[in-house]
Amino acid sequence: MIRPRTWLPTPVFSLLLLVVWLLLVRSVAAGHIVLGGTLAIVIPLLTHRFWDARPRIKKPLLLLRFVLRVLGDIITANFEVAYLIANPWRKLNPHFVEYPLMLEERFTITLLANTISLTPGTVSANLRMDGKSLLIHALDTDDEEALIEQIRERYERPLKEIYEC
Repeated sequence: MIRPRTWLPTPVFSLLLLVVWLLLVRSVAAGHIVLGGTLAIVIPLLTHRFWDARPRIKKPLLLLRFVLRVLGDIITANFEVAYLIANPWRKLNPHFVEYPLMLEERFTITLLANTISLTPGTVSANLRMDGKSLLIHALDTDDEEALIEQIRERYERPLKEIYEC
């Protein structure tokens, strides 16, 4: 007998593929369910060997706190950027900042870069080939060291604790 893990390596991803397929075709007819189900099984089977290993979450409660912090920061930063844009007499001070990374795993570095880019006013622009630093563009900053310390304390240290420690 075939074990379910061998023919369904990522059940959540397969379910997501099926739901997205049904939303795209805008139908729940039997033929669409069968075709979507087939694709939801075949696509992960053909592609799972190319994926990186899934990271292990070492502190799930800290992850929940991190997600809530990021959501709060996104909301706050939206208001701050709206204020900067709505005040034309305020002179912006944009900067590129070279951010030295403590993180070592590709997954956590990607999460950090995405978190920085999700927060309005900052964008991750480039990761050095050696993976030791990240180039960040800040819309308005006077103190590069304060920005680096803020990112390190709010985002990088929690990610390191959640995934790497």
